Amino acid sequence: MTAQHWSGTGTADDPWVLKTAPLSSEYTIHRDDESDPALLVCQVGSTRLTYLARAIDDLHAELLRRGDWMLLGASDEKKEPAPDTVEAWGRSADNPVGGWYGQRKGYRGRFGMYLPPLLEALGLAELEHQPRNNRIRAVGDATS
Repeated sequence: MTAQHWSGTGTADDPWVLKTAPLSSEYTIHRDDESDPALLVCQVGSTRLTYLARAIDDLHAELLRRGDWMLLGASDEKKEPAPDTVEAWGRSADNPVGGWYGQRKGYRGRFGMYLPPLLEALGLAELEHQPRNNRIRAVGDATS
């Protein structure tokens, strides 16, 4: 069992404080259920990224469907993500929202960097913490 790499409750006043999969950078995320649609607000230094809050459940469902490890493949919006990665799925026309979970133009990428640690913190996934090429897989099963 690895040490816990997060804290917080996920509100604006007490955001989740997380570390990227390699444990090299800290950032915060909180839920904004007042926005329509509900968003995850990710603060990385002075940069603010937003993702659809439903990404938590949708990514977990995708990992359950796959039933195995999936590479993260994080990349910024302007770069083409590696195929068959969390990043590629997070912007694919084949995902449940038909495209980007990231909502802020120019800052829609990095889904594969910032969402997997949140799923780990919520107990929905197991995440590797190597210097590179980390993977994620679902915790639980399709019936839970």
